[in-house]
Order: sequence, then C-alpha cells, then structure tokens
Amino acid sequence: MAGSGGLGGGAGDGQSAGTGQGAALRAPRAPLLLVALVLGAYCLCALPGRCPPAARGPAPALAPTERPRTTRRPGARALPVASGPGRRRFPQALIVGVKKGGTRALLEFLRLHPDVRALGFEPHFFDRCYARGLAWYRSLMPRTLDGQITMEKTPSYFVTQEAPHRIHGMSPDTKLIVVVRNPVTRAISDYAQTLSKTPGLPSFRTLAFRHGLGPVDAAWSAVRIGLYAQHLDNWLRYFPLSHFLFVSGERLVSDPAGEVGRVQDFLGLKRVVTDKHFYFNATKGFPCLKKAQGSSRPRCLGKSKGRPHPRVPQAVVRRLQDFYRPFNRKFYQMTGQDFGWD
Repeated sequence: MAGSGGLGGGAGDGQSAGTGQGAALRAPRAPLLLVALVLGAYCLCALPGRCPPAARGPAPALAPTERPRTTRRPGARALPVASGPGRRRFPQALIVGVKKGGTRALLEFLRLHPDVRALGFEPHFFDRCYARGLAWYRSLMPRTLDGQITMEKTPSYFVTQEAPHRIHGMSPDTKLIVVVRNPVTRAISDYAQTLSKTPGLPSFRTLAFRHGLGPVDAAWSAVRIGLYAQHLDNWLRYFPLSHFLFVSGERLVSDPAGEVGRVQDFLGLKRVVTDKHFYFNATKGFPCLKKAQGSSRPRCLGKSKGRPHPRVPQAVVRRLQDFYRPFNRKFYQMTGQDFGWD
C-alpha cells in the first residue's frame, strides 16, 4: 500500500493491498529474543520526549491547579492576562488529534490567517508536561493582539485519558478540533512512521494481530488510536459536542479550502484562507501552499510527510476494516457525520 499524503502521512482509503511484506510474513519467525529486542526498541520510540523550554519573559506564576485569571470587556469572552507587548494567552482553540490524521497540515494552513497565532511545535502539556504548571504552559504561547486566536496542536491529547479534565480545568470554553482519517490507513501510516525510525520492526500484520490472523490487538497504539468513538466518549464527559469540530483527513487532501473554511467558521474567523492559497502537488500526492508574497517558491510539508506506506496483504486490510466498522458507525452517530470509511 502506497502512502499518498503529507497530511500526517496521507489520506487514503485503506483499500489497496499488496505482497511487499508477503515474503516476510511467510518466513519463519525470528527467535523470540530478537523479536523482544525489536519490540523493546519500538516501545522506546513511543516514550514521552522532553518538555520544550519556556519562552523568555514567562507569564506571572500560577499554581498548577489555579484557574487562569481573566479580564472582561462587556460582552467579550474571558481571556487570560500577560504582560509585555501583546499578550501570552492560554489557547482558545486546540487541535487535539489524531496522530497521522493531518494535524500538521491543518495547522500550517491555519497559520496563513492573520488572526491565528499558533505554536510551530507540539508542547505536549496536557499529556507529558502537566506538572510544569499553567504558567509554564502560557509562557510557551506566542504573543497575540486583541482579536487574534492562540492555538496549539498535540495529536496525542485525543487518546490521553487525563487530557479532557486538564483542558477543562484551564478553560471550559476551549474549542477542540479533531482531524480524523480512515483508521485502517491511519494505522498503516503510523506504522510506516515508526518503521522509518526503527528498521527491523516486525511486520504490520505481526503487530496488529495476535496469533497470526487471530484477534486484533487493540492494545497496540497504532490500532488503539483509531477507536475514535471510545476516545470521544471520554471527552464528552467534560465538553459538549458543540465544542468540537471533526475535520476529515481525506477531505483535507481532496478539498483543503473547503475543510479549512469549516475550521475558520468554527473559530469565528473570516474566511481568509481560500482555494487561491492551494495547489495540488502530484509528486507528493497532497495539497501544498502557493508561494507567499516575498517567497521564492511554494511551501510543502517536510520530507517526512508523504512517505510511502508498506504494502499490506488484502486479508489484513479486510480484517481491520471489519474490526473498525462498528466503532466507525458509532462515531458517525456520535458526531452526526458520515466519513465514508465503510
């Protein structure tokens, strides 16, 4: 299966199959010790990274459990206060998921908007770095003027059990954006990313199933992330559905202006980013941004986006499609959107 998207690795439909790994699947299994070592390396790749450094001139200190202090103008929404030119505000909107769904592309598209200021990196505050406290988190944010929106994106928030409660503690008015994608294709893209960093990883089939083509191993993170309905259940304990926007990773490839238009509407922004900002890169297989004023060339996402997917046997794809189908249908019902994955 070849990957086709720079939107977190592409947005395919999970249908194609092949035999690229077939020989490996038919070969005798490696000694158990070797498999254990390789799996250990895979787990190490998934360990939390370091927390990013705070920006210079951090905001006034807050205890980790203290609610952000705010000032209000009549009829205006509450916004945190920080000193200096502009303000470092807690994000009013977060892209909370999902990994390999298209979150990086969406963030880069939104950063074209003059009223959006967003971190260029993933701070991982609500999953890895929460002990650093809210003042530290706010110190990472770019300074904004009145009327501008502060954003960040960390795709692992969507699957982190504690994240909804923590984000609600920061602000119950936070707007939440979830970029979702066919969970079968997403899982293969996730595996491809890890394989590029850990050569010698067992085959996708070996990791996705127990005992050959036995039960699907839902404990494997590449599979577990695609159980969108289960994760959303956790979020709905703290936020109403009206606080969410679900973006289709597939449509972010086929109609980027349309999907970004929906996001701008959701954020209460004028539709500044439109189809005039995009062109389709046939080599990479996903949309790129046309060159901005003062730039010498168009801007696409990095080389890690659009990497080829390993070819996965059709039987494996079908088994995963069957596994995800009831979860997908529940997700459609919960969100009121049919993403067309079945």
